[in-house]
Amino acid sequence: MDPAADAARRLEADPSILRFGPLSVLHAVLDVVVDAYGEAAETVRAALDRLEDRVFSSSRVDHTEDIYSLKREVREFRDAVQPLVPVLTGLLSGLAEEGRPSKVLPYFRDVSDHLHRTDTEVRTLDELLNSVLDAQQARVGTWQNDDMRRISAWAAIFAIPTMVAGVYGMNFEHMPELGWSYGYPLAVALMAVASGLLYRSFRRNGWL
Repeated sequence: MDPAADAARRLEADPSILRFGPLSVLHAVLDVVVDAYGEAAETVRAALDRLEDRVFSSSRVDHTEDIYSLKREVREFRDAVQPLVPVLTGLLSGLAEEGRPSKVLPYFRDVSDHLHRTDTEVRTLDELLNSVLDAQQARVGTWQNDDMRRISAWAAIFAIPTMVAGVYGMNFEHMPELGWSYGYPLAVALMAVASGLLYRSFRRNGWL
């Protein structure tokens, strides 16, 4: 966007403001720039809303990179907006002290108000992004804890048949039930029942 060209079009559309001379051109340029900042803030807000929806959805996708990317854009946006705030405030004070036509001051106050609203919005967006980032990191930590619980649960389930098989795989000559015809089915049944009970317990507690 070319602020000068857009400002010229606005002046052509409202020639009455040209009665203030150079101040008319200054106001038109500032108005174009501040309006562009406001539109950019709305675009960033929409992008943040979409990002929040993805972060808090049921899918297990890490959006940390997207959050940092948008946060970097907001920081650059903030660096562009904030320096203009004291400049415009000083300009208003100077116009008032110099006794400029009172009719021109409301135009600049209107631009200043829009700029302050945009500056507040940018600060809010930055804070919201910090909150979204914290929420994303908390969700990632929760996913990792869930994964660790599942791994631990399955390890405990497989530990029982491993232990029974390990005991009866030591090949000692005198071991209980080695000569019993039902020893093997009993050992298998013991492993299956114990594993099933553990699985049911872990499912009930939300580990699986």
